[in-house]
Amino acid sequence: MAFSLYDATVANYLQILGAVSGFLDKSLTHFRETNIDPAKVVESRLAADMLPLRFQIVSLAHHSRGAMEAAKNGVFMPPAGKTDLDYAGLQALVAEARNKLSELTPEAVNALGGRDLVFKLGERALPFTAEGFLMSFSLPNFFFHATTAYDILRHEGAPLGKRDFLGRLKLKG
Repeated sequence: MAFSLYDATVANYLQILGAVSGFLDKSLTHFRETNIDPAKVVESRLAADMLPLRFQIVSLAHHSRGAMEAAKNGVFMPPAGKTDLDYAGLQALVAEARNKLSELTPEAVNALGGRDLVFKLGERALPFTAEGFLMSFSLPNFFFHATTAYDILRHEGAPLGKRDFLGRLKLKG
C-alpha cells in the first residue's frame, strides 16, 4: 500500500489535535486543582519575545484545518481574528478543527496533489503545490505550535509527559 497525502497530513493532524485536546483538558484540571487562573495561562509564554499559548493554539488550528482548506481553494494567508479566545474557546477551536478534518476523505485529500497554492503574506505571494505547501510549510509549523503549546503548559506546572503529546498511536491491527 502506498503512503498517501492523506496519511502524511490529515492522519497526523488528527492524531496530534487529539493529543492537544487531551493535554489542554488535563492541564485545565490541574490548574483548577491548584488555583491557577486559566486566563493567566492563555497569556503565558516561554520568553518575552514569544507569542502566548493563545497564539500557539490558533496557529495549530490554522496550520491543520486552515491548511487543508487552502489546499482546496488555492490560497493560504495568516490567520485573521480569534485572538481574544479564552481557555474554553481554545479548547473549542481544537475540537472544531478535529471535527472538520474528520470529515475529509482520503480520496478527496489525495486528489489535491499537484494543485497550485499561493501563500499570501502582505504583498508577498509564495507559490507552492498543495503537497509542497503541506509538507514543507504547514506540517512543520503545525508541529512547532503543538510543541510550543505543550511546553508552555509544562512551564506553567501542568503534569504532562511525552505520552500526552503523542496522543493515540496508529498501532498495527
